[in-house]
Amino acid sequence: MLASCRLDVTAFKPGNVSLRSPGHGMTAADFLTSTEAVAPILSAPGLALGRRVLMSVEATRRAVGCNTNLGIVLLCAPLAQAALEAGVSRDWRPHLRAVLHGLDVDDARDVFQAIVLAAPAGLGQSGRHDVHEAPEVGLLDAMAEAASRDRIAYQYAHDYADIRSLGLLCLHACASRWAAREDRLEWATVACYLAFLARIPDTHLTRKHGPDAALAVRREAERVETGFKACENPANAIALLQDFDNKLKRGGLNPGTSADLTVASLLAFHLDHLLGISSGDHLWADHRDTPEGAVVARETCTGRVPYDY
Repeated sequence: MLASCRLDVTAFKPGNVSLRSPGHGMTAADFLTSTEAVAPILSAPGLALGRRVLMSVEATRRAVGCNTNLGIVLLCAPLAQAALEAGVSRDWRPHLRAVLHGLDVDDARDVFQAIVLAAPAGLGQSGRHDVHEAPEVGLLDAMAEAASRDRIAYQYAHDYADIRSLGLLCLHACASRWAAREDRLEWATVACYLAFLARIPDTHLTRKHGPDAALAVRREAERVETGFKACENPANAIALLQDFDNKLKRGGLNPGTSADLTVASLLAFHLDHLLGISSGDHLWADHRDTPEGAVVARETCTGRVPYDY
């Protein structure tokens, strides 16, 4: 968990806060402090998922006084829970679906409270399962209701389809491509972030700035990703990334959902590393032909191959 969140700020992800580039009223130190605060909670045994999320958001508020990691916590908590439940077998992947489908009203109540406490930008009200009201359904049903407008909720409702079919494949491919580099995981993180941003309109941007702004950023990200992938030495793309970063921050555009999906993919990647899995080619084979997989191929990747490096 610590390694995944540290890569979130050491990697230069345009539009996001990083060691290279602060922004949006926050610094990399805020994110690193938040990571130190929530990592012990996310990895603690014996907690229900909703309680794990709420305690993490409360700890973040105490540590930095603002919302730096709600999306990260929401996405990483089920992964951490699955790894804890896997126990000595360490094969967390078969446990993730069971974790998601075991979420109940108590989990929903704690997560609703956590979301209200974090107060993410663009949080409005919903006609059904509004987070400002007491939940009447389990957390998975509430997430399914929000899945069409929130890509984090979409992961809950579709068994982490974007992580499986895009994030992990990208990280494995890029870590292999740049295996000789000490900073290979930083550049793989950049590639993963651009892969999400170029294929999925960022729902944080959509909530805060509207669908047209999110679509414009996605199209610009396609251009940047093409240039980045063409660089044999990824460091040669610094000027391209810097220009994109400047444009996004001048417009107050922070693609937060793409960053959250990237951190969750990194956590899944690190968990796979513990299992000795070095290639994404055979990951989640039992999900490849599911309806969720078809949705990802059609909607997430806009008709393109999920990831090809």
